[in-house]
Amino acid sequence: MNIQKDHVYLIVSVPSKISISQLVGTLEGKRAIKIFKSYPQLRTKPYWGNHFGPKGYCVDTIGLDENKIKKYAKYQEDQ
Repeated sequence: MNIQKDHVYLIVSVPSKISISQLVGTLEGKRAIKIFKSYPQLRTKPYWGNHFGPKGYCVDTIGLDENKIKKYAKYQEDQ
């Protein structure tokens, strides 16, 4: 994982029985719960409703270049 100012790089292995949208929904839900517990005042923002963060995400598969992708994600802040 690499966290940037406006996005996160996350490399995971997902079993075929779990859909990508299910995985992302679970991750984003857990993140929102943790943030709202730490900063309850954020719930008062009327334009956020009960969610936190963007509605979209980007997913790509990793083939034979997994190490290259991991290196790319890890060193993004250097660029």
